[in-house]
Amino acid sequence: QLQLVESGGGLVQPGGSLRLSCAASGFTTDYYAIGWFRQAPGKGREGVSCISTSGGFTDYADSVKGRFTISRDNANNTVYLQMNSLSPEDTAVYYCAAQRERRCHLLLDGMDFWGKGTLVTVSS
Repeated sequence: QLQLVESGGGLVQPGGSLRLSCAASGFTTDYYAIGWFRQAPGKGREGVSCISTSGGFTDYADSVKGRFTISRDNANNTVYLQMNSLSPEDTAVYYCAAQRERRCHLLLDGMDFWGKGTLVTVSS
């Protein structure tokens, strides 16, 4: 079964950090660009960050630049999102998605697989 599973979400105080993981099973991520997306309560889903198949190209939404870092470990079929200096505005369900393309983008269209999401809540 081809699937992506996110983990690492939870409750964190403002200014804190979390690391999200996106683990793939049933396929190898070597040929897939991976993106992280999020959906805050009452809002639409938006692109947060993405990484190319080699890891040589990454992109970030303006709202997370300088605070979030995406990385990938193809040997373990896992992509990570390190999130620092979190604020309540980062509260959302975070999803990872895979697209069989070398380069990545932050658009929702064209993704081949989606995970079910992990909830991140930033609150004091």
